[in-house]
Amino acid sequence: MSVRTRREPWLLLLPAIVLLALAFITPVAGMLLMSVQSSAGGFTLDNFTRLFTSEYHLQAALRSLRLGVIQTVITLVLAIPLSYVMARAGSKVRSFLLIVVILPLMTSVVVRTFGWVVLMGPSGLLMKIPGAEFLVGGTQGFLGTETGVVIAMVQVLLPFAVLSVLGVISGITPQLEEASRTLGAGFWRTLRHVVLPLAVPGIVAGASLVFVLSVSSFITPRFIGGAQIPVFAQTIYVDATTNLDWSFAAAQAVLLFAGVMLVLAATSRLGKQKV
Repeated sequence: MSVRTRREPWLLLLPAIVLLALAFITPVAGMLLMSVQSSAGGFTLDNFTRLFTSEYHLQAALRSLRLGVIQTVITLVLAIPLSYVMARAGSKVRSFLLIVVILPLMTSVVVRTFGWVVLMGPSGLLMKIPGAEFLVGGTQGFLGTETGVVIAMVQVLLPFAVLSVLGVISGITPQLEEASRTLGAGFWRTLRHVVLPLAVPGIVAGASLVFVLSVSSFITPRFIGGAQIPVFAQTIYVDATTNLDWSFAAAQAVLLFAGVMLVLAATSRLGKQKV
């Protein structure tokens, strides 16, 4: 193999490497440096000490984590059966369902969130559903409640989970299911022991994507939850733009970034395990 042949793959990767360096590595490095910078310009860990001793910020971080887990579970419960139906449906039905899933992505998250604000108000459509008052603990509507945040976020995140799972299930040959049923397994047993194990990589990818988007989301929790339900992304925004405490905001962002990287590493390892 000539030197030129060995260099060609790296030359093809060069534009992507430059873009990654400018759009990701440089901002992250700047964030890390800012998080350990004191007001006088020296090195300090006071921002992290302040973060881990602040009950308000720790509660916001734990709330983001809890809501992220809840939203991920609900989204997957909805996405897996929908993806299976789409994968096994005819071309017309599949195309229609795919349009329904993708269409929300064509609309701004801000626009969709304002739509949910209208629906979740005290006189909104959701409050007319029987049992709605039980879910929110009164007649004030879903705004300012974790239930409202979860409902709106699941709608935002569902397309990402469906597209992740759909690609894997579509690659599972239907003959495997036919063979399972021929050997006496019913539909649910086939789904549990044949389809779901083979779909694990897509499910793990969808779960990690949904969780990362959930814990780092700002717009939807801000407009639906408001000041009553502060999440970690919201405290970062307030400290950076309102309090103008950039170093403290950077420390929070570093913690969020580290948590996301740990989740991605764990799910990546899980997705590679053989079933």
